[in-house]
Amino acid sequence: MFALNLPVFEYKIRQFEGKTQIFDFLRRKFVALTPEEWVRQHFVNYLIVSKGFPAGRLSNECNINLNGLKRRCDTVLYDEYLKPLVIIEYKAPEIPVSQTVFNQIAAYNMVLKVKYLIVSNGIKHYCCRIDYEHQKVEYIESIPDYKDL
Repeated sequence: MFALNLPVFEYKIRQFEGKTQIFDFLRRKFVALTPEEWVRQHFVNYLIVSKGFPAGRLSNECNINLNGLKRRCDTVLYDEYLKPLVIIEYKAPEIPVSQTVFNQIAAYNMVLKVKYLIVSNGIKHYCCRIDYEHQKVEYIESIPDYKDL
């Protein structure tokens, strides 16, 4: 696949019915290996191993209802009360992280109302903190450790 700006980890890949699949640790199953999925698996591993995010509070492909339409958040981190805390959106490495991507994740946040939004294409990673009290969005230089959320 692609070299990413994320730590390398030991992943499981298999061929199934002529298609390449990668094992999703969180969903506990093999899923189609797309460029976006490659980014997701690396980023989730990074969050767990490097940033101390508890695996048991992360969920991939979370369903939400947005204005009567079914949508899926790529990854959601829940707090100790199982309230959504972070939404993470992934794009394939060749897709630039643009305002359109932030508009997409902001729309998901209209439903979940999290404190942090993260977007990554595996090469560039962006994080912002939502200050609901002052109605501001603050971009953060790096992805915070779990203990700092």
